[in-house]
Amino acid sequence: MHNPSLTFDYIARARHRLSSLEVLYRLGAYADVVREAQEAVELALKALLRHAAVEVPRVHDVSSVLEDNQTNLPAYVGPHLPRLCDISRAMRRDRELAFYGSEDLTPSEFYRETDAKAALADATWVVEQVEGAMRPAGERGR
Repeated sequence: MHNPSLTFDYIARARHRLSSLEVLYRLGAYADVVREAQEAVELALKALLRHAAVEVPRVHDVSSVLEDNQTNLPAYVGPHLPRLCDISRAMRRDRELAFYGSEDLTPSEFYRETDAKAALADATWVVEQVEGAMRPAGERGR
């Protein structure tokens, strides 16, 4: 069974997270920007998989699923797939560290403005690419 409204819910929630990233960035909560950016990317890429009728796994990094199902994805995604996968992998690595830290790393001390700025830019780019892929070909670029 395919629930199309779930696909659009994922992308809408990714967009909401982008809005929250801007607030967190202004507050200087750079570790939180990194963490929430990963969630925006994850939701957007899962929306893309659902849009392409690909089974969505319950994992945080779906890059291997995107690569394995490249032929099922909208053609629009093709040139962007390597970067989409790279961003997904990189953000997955920081997911827990940015949230929980570790005995030798405090997230609020470790993550800097440059990390947050890069995470925000990457998450925004991913969401925009997925939205572009989900639009009918005649509406792209609007």
